[in-house]
Amino acid sequence: MNHRTALGALHIGALFFGLTGVFGKLASAAPSIIVFGRAVFAVAALAAFAALAGQGWIRLRNQDWQRLTLGGVLLAGHWVSFFIAVKVAGVAIATLGFASFPAFTIILEGLLFRERIRGNEVLLVALVSLGLILVTPDFNLASEATGGLLWALLSGLLFSLLSLINRANSGRVPAVQAALCQNAVVALCLLPMAAPEISAVPALDWLWIGLLGVFCTGVAHSLFVASLAVIKARTAAVVFAMEPVYGIAMAWMIFAETPTPRMLMGGVLIILAIVVSSRMATGREGKKLKAAESA
Repeated sequence: MNHRTALGALHIGALFFGLTGVFGKLASAAPSIIVFGRAVFAVAALAAFAALAGQGWIRLRNQDWQRLTLGGVLLAGHWVSFFIAVKVAGVAIATLGFASFPAFTIILEGLLFRERIRGNEVLLVALVSLGLILVTPDFNLASEATGGLLWALLSGLLFSLLSLINRANSGRVPAVQAALCQNAVVALCLLPMAAPEISAVPALDWLWIGLLGVFCTGVAHSLFVASLAVIKARTAAVVFAMEPVYGIAMAWMIFAETPTPRMLMGGVLIILAIVVSSRMATGREGKKLKAAESA
């Protein structure tokens, strides 16, 4: 894979991630069914990728299993809350609400890892907060838009916690192996709720759920991992900041969810915060690496 094809793969992966809310809305099934099916199809897709790419597996220790299990539980909660937000408030609000997770990550890193929160990071949190205020049509808790945004914010918070769990586990467990294990945990978590209703799920819903699991999870994650062998993490982070743009654009075309100018302005602020926070994160990692090499 050369630089051009890796960049193309990244954009395709970002597009697939962006289609998550679209497929979730196309499926009429309950969020628990959607998440269960997505996880099952994702496990199959990730296993196929690992076999084709010759990905090596490591022997997992008890500590690895504990972190992967916790990560799987957080991933299940993240997906369920996100799809509830999609059903309640639509793809645009759900996607932009979830996109607030970098702000949660900055705050949680300061609390959990006792890392000093810098002034520019406070500014990023303020940008995201202002963006969310603009995205919300009104602040009536009884309204669907506000309720959906709150579910989306919960989704972003859980994803932020998941990213911190994966950060603690990074460097030892290969990314594809970790994703496969966490998706298996998701399927097990949702099985008790999904099992009684599986037989009543329409065939068309299984098509959307299958596409969601294979392309928006397995293929998208595999493209991301494969492209990182060629593309810098900083570039990858900026490309994946396009995920909300792709999702909102597709929802606009398919469901006629036309974003208001105010919502677009809020979305721009949130996406800008994602890009800047990703660049700052990769910049810090680069400095740490240089310091370690010079030591």
